[in-house]
Amino acid sequence: MKRHLNTLFVTTQGTYLFKDGETLALKVEDTVKLRLPIHTLEGVVCFGQVSASPFLLGHCAANGVSVSFLTEHGRFLASVQGPASGNVLLRRRQYRLADDPAASADLARFFLAGKLANSRAVLRRALRDHGGKIEAEAVGQAIDRLSQHLERLQTDMPLDAARGIEGDAAHAYYGVFDHLIVAGKGDFAFAGRNRRPPLDPVNCLLSFLYTLLAHDVRAALETTGLDPAVGFLHRDRPGRPGLALDLMEEFRSFFADRLALTLINLGKVKGRGFKTLESGAVVMDDATRKEVLVAYQERKQDVVEHPFLREKMPIGLLFHTQALLFARHLRGDLDGYPPYLWK
Repeated sequence: MKRHLNTLFVTTQGTYLFKDGETLALKVEDTVKLRLPIHTLEGVVCFGQVSASPFLLGHCAANGVSVSFLTEHGRFLASVQGPASGNVLLRRRQYRLADDPAASADLARFFLAGKLANSRAVLRRALRDHGGKIEAEAVGQAIDRLSQHLERLQTDMPLDAARGIEGDAAHAYYGVFDHLIVAGKGDFAFAGRNRRPPLDPVNCLLSFLYTLLAHDVRAALETTGLDPAVGFLHRDRPGRPGLALDLMEEFRSFFADRLALTLINLGKVKGRGFKTLESGAVVMDDATRKEVLVAYQERKQDVVEHPFLREKMPIGLLFHTQALLFARHLRGDLDGYPPYLWK
């Protein structure tokens, strides 16, 4: 089992990263602020005006440490990876299935089943924890709608039909998401999902967490030997990690969405920590971004039991575990792909 290593998030503008022996060193204004042994890291995420030496990038690539560059506000720019790992036969199998419409639809239904089941579980948990504070009838109707779609996903269907189910399920889920926000309603009202750019603090928070999640899932797929760019639900598009977006579907609701709700409902993020730019985009300030990053890392340390493997592990290892299970399915070792189902 892969060790649960750390992701280093670099948010201080003007930071320079360089190689110092077998360590990654971090310098700000000619002062070295931090040194970390490379073997303790699984990834580095740089926000804004952060630069790195070519020698460090090569050292990270050689040691399986991904380095990603994002804008200061969290929009993905680029990623540096080492040589592709894994068996070439696994990737060839992935490519063949991606070119088969029926096989792609079948695999897409696995990912969607995990997404819808976990979205339903989040709504059920909200009813249990806050039933007296939220619109229980509306949330219950959304739960019923998701249950109906889960039943439909058990039958064969073309990919377009599966996508139609996803769209309607997302409409039902996000349609009641505002009811799950029980504190700070004045600053954190949610009228629906929007992105590129996010137009309110809740969408800003969700988009930022989804970006972090996509980075971690992409790294897990690379480590497993799969091609993160070739997906089944999310089809090929230049610059888009289709398979990473597929695999992260089952993690969005119970991991990212619940973390966003926790930060808002417990008052760990405030409305004043967000600002609206002239373009209408809403972004976080530095203090809020750091609060979210710390919470994200801490949440990855929480231990859960995997329902398929019957093993306890940190949430941060689930990304790698699911990537391995998906690879086993592609190889024919498993009859189907078992998405992670949160309870």
